[in-house]
Amino acid sequence: MDWQGQKLAEQLMQILLLTFAVGAFTAGGAALTTLVTVPNWPFFNRHPLNWLDPSEAEKHPKQHAQKQNATVFKKKSSKK
Repeated sequence: MDWQGQKLAEQLMQILLLTFAVGAFTAGGAALTTLVTVPNWPFFNRHPLNWLDPSEAEKHPKQHAQKQNATVFKKKSSKK
């Protein structure tokens, strides 16, 4: 291999290593993000919501809506 061939081999090596490093970093980042966010880990369930029982919602639909509207109105007026 001559000097020009060595130079070309060195450039190709650097380009390929950089390309694969960026690809591996991206794939590793995507894999890590998926591992952290997709499973239902216990720390995602620290503050569970208490849902209204469907039978109670059917019995008192207006009362429930009035409570929600009052809460929204209080929040809006307290921001002023």
